Amino acid sequence: MTIEASAARLGGGRIRLGMVGGGEGAFIGAVHRIAARLDDRFTLVAGALSSTAEKAQRSGAALGLDPERVYDDFATMARDEAARPDGIQVVAIVTPNHMHYPAAKAFLDAGIHVICDKPLTATFDEAKALAAAVRASGRLFVLTHNYTGYPMIRQAREMIAAGALGPLRYVQSEYIQDWLTEAAEATGSKQAEWRTDPGRSGAGGAIGDIGTHAFNMLSFVTGLRLESVLADLTSFVPGRRLDDSVEVLLRFEGGAKGMLWASQIAVGHENSQSLRVYGTKGGLEWHQEQPNELWFTRFGEPKQLLTRNGAGAGPANRRVSRVPPGHPEGYLEGFATLYSEAAAAIEAASSNQAVDPAVTYPTIEDGLAGMTFIAACVQSSAEGGRWTTVEQV
Repeated sequence: MTIEASAARLGGGRIRLGMVGGGEGAFIGAVHRIAARLDDRFTLVAGALSSTAEKAQRSGAALGLDPERVYDDFATMARDEAARPDGIQVVAIVTPNHMHYPAAKAFLDAGIHVICDKPLTATFDEAKALAAAVRASGRLFVLTHNYTGYPMIRQAREMIAAGALGPLRYVQSEYIQDWLTEAAEATGSKQAEWRTDPGRSGAGGAIGDIGTHAFNMLSFVTGLRLESVLADLTSFVPGRRLDDSVEVLLRFEGGAKGMLWASQIAVGHENSQSLRVYGTKGGLEWHQEQPNELWFTRFGEPKQLLTRNGAGAGPANRRVSRVPPGHPEGYLEGFATLYSEAAAAIEAASSNQAVDPAVTYPTIEDGLAGMTFIAACVQSSAEGGRWTTVEQV
């Protein structure tokens, strides 16, 4: 069943969505709003769109929100929306990392579902506290590791689970960019300023911003459970307070091994995310900049190129595909897939029904795993690059 067919099957009105952060000048807020509307499942009705009241009001007006539902702070928004008969059913949190925990907790405490940008929080302690809050609330929590929404990533996961590669031996995950090659944070770039500020980003720079994507991707596709890491975090740009390039060796439960590279100073790379997985019977290779293609090789046989709508397309792929063969489907659609999966889960919860087992999205547990990964990498690097056990929580 396609995402569109799934939405039609669920029926009912659109889900009432609120947003914290994402006001004027914020890239990721617009991405979330587009994703929420792509499959026609949500309507944005309220927001605390900026920490500056004047900017929040301007942003709300630009989005056509009712002025009474444009809030100066998220705490007031959570309280007032929970009290309204037509209040929001779910909130999207699209702030810098240090605001994820207080905002998410406020809405969970108010009985409102949460969709949150990654990484989960700025600190490991906050992550554990938020996980406890989610479990106590009984509300849904969706973490927007958007690349898990790509059809060919869903297919890779399905193939590995079915044993197409045999027992896994090695995985290589990579996410490299070049936009922080120079000190963009010193030129007024809002995106660079908070990402290189430990007070807003947390203890990790590139490891938290894109390294968590690379880690989440390999975990989602392979199902492997990380056991220990040996990491080297480097700040190449003079004066930068957080890492801008990271190399990590990985050991998994069961004996598989791997390597992860995340860099924001890799000149010539725009948004180059790659995943390679090798087992006893075969291998898979995927590249984010060609998201509708997946290379599959059975040992001793010619390499095969699998495409989103071509021969060999699997059920997990077809379920989240929207457009006809030969048309690209990528970044915005990946985000939209997670929003539509969230919609299915919210609809099921609101009617006290079990959610379709095919519905898949990153949860609070995936966010917690990402934070344990960051913490272990930071510790390993600080101690001179030694093998460090990843805390299991």
